[in-house]
Amino acid sequence: MVIGFGLAPVWPAQAQLARKMTLHDCMEYAISNSTKMRIQQAETGDAQIARRNAVLRAFTPSVSGNTYAYYNFGRSIDPETNTYVTETSFHNGYSVGAGIDLFNGFSAVNNLKISKTSLAIGQTKEKQVEADICLAVMEAYYNVVYYKRLVDIYEAQAVTAESSLARLRKQEEIGQKSHADVVQAEADLADRQYEVINTRNMYNDQLMNLADLMFWPVDQELVIDTESIIPSLDGDLNAADVVDFALANNPAVKIAGWQADNAKRELATARWQLLPRLSLNTGWSTSYFNYPGQDLHLDPYRDQLRNHQGEYIQFSMSIPIYDRLQGHDNVARKRNAFKRMTAQYDQKRRDVASEVRRAVQDCDGAATAYEQALKKSRVQEEAYQLNAKKMEQGLISSIEYQTATNNFLKAQADEMNSLLKYLIKQAVVRYYNGVEYINQ
Repeated sequence: MVIGFGLAPVWPAQAQLARKMTLHDCMEYAISNSTKMRIQQAETGDAQIARRNAVLRAFTPSVSGNTYAYYNFGRSIDPETNTYVTETSFHNGYSVGAGIDLFNGFSAVNNLKISKTSLAIGQTKEKQVEADICLAVMEAYYNVVYYKRLVDIYEAQAVTAESSLARLRKQEEIGQKSHADVVQAEADLADRQYEVINTRNMYNDQLMNLADLMFWPVDQELVIDTESIIPSLDGDLNAADVVDFALANNPAVKIAGWQADNAKRELATARWQLLPRLSLNTGWSTSYFNYPGQDLHLDPYRDQLRNHQGEYIQFSMSIPIYDRLQGHDNVARKRNAFKRMTAQYDQKRRDVASEVRRAVQDCDGAATAYEQALKKSRVQEEAYQLNAKKMEQGLISSIEYQTATNNFLKAQADEMNSLLKYLIKQAVVRYYNGVEYINQ
């Protein structure tokens, strides 16, 4: 399939009105303006934040600083003598502490791996959403093309029917045709005009559907290129090769596999959480105090902060003894989640394999149907041309001519319908074979 490539996805208003949108243009515009893409991009942004946080938790300590200042009224302990006093006192202190987990059941390491996989899932889901948008736009675009070409055909037939009616009226005046032939020609013209109106309405409806999928501005006319579609028949495809490629590279399969991997890591983390935890903490602190209104010889503020400095380093171990079986319950839930994700991964592989085989089969069938429809259209066109000449020479009736015309119109419609169906089936197979819709 050869389709003209466009420019950037967002154009100024005048440029939008001046150019015809190709399929590639429509896809680009839809991707750039889709709310689904914006939602998925926001979710991917959350995954990036989670990835950063996991890195910081795994390799950096937590650091905090504290300060306080207060007055104490009544009985208190003198920090200098460690005895009780009843004087009003003022206290001020500062401290800085840092802590890091030395062993927490490999939670940080597993979270790091999970966040990396989650980010890959988010990015792959963006590609998946993009593919869904492109396929929907492609189907809507081809529907517009189909009805636009059908309108052109019916309009040409209406012009032909109008010319035929005018000729028959002249022939009726000179006695070569009966009034019944004229009435039949008038009925044929009315049918053609009705088909033009009805098909144009369907064309407008499909065009509106395409504009909605693209998030096209409602105050601007959407004009698409219906002439640059050139079919190309692919050679015979090996369904097994396409299946193997899809199982290794299809976004849906990769996402399901990553989700199963994350569930396995979460299960391992839950099991390790049953072991003791070891952490390291260190800190520094200092303080100042005095007795307001008392004439006491206390060290100045700066000297007290220097003299009251203290540091500490602490190793701590937390041993889970009995937590009402919450840890074991968590392991059981994570084990069930892993089983569920593994089953979903196997099911997704089976579904994708079936979809690929069906897509290849449908594509082959659509190609055969298109070739046959093309032959039928050419034969019916030749038959129509011969009957048109016979009609001009008065060798056939209006009913026979109308039958030939209807057969020709149906053959043309079948040819277009089979072509556009084939193009969609072909695009799906190419997508499973690694070619994104927007690059076809």
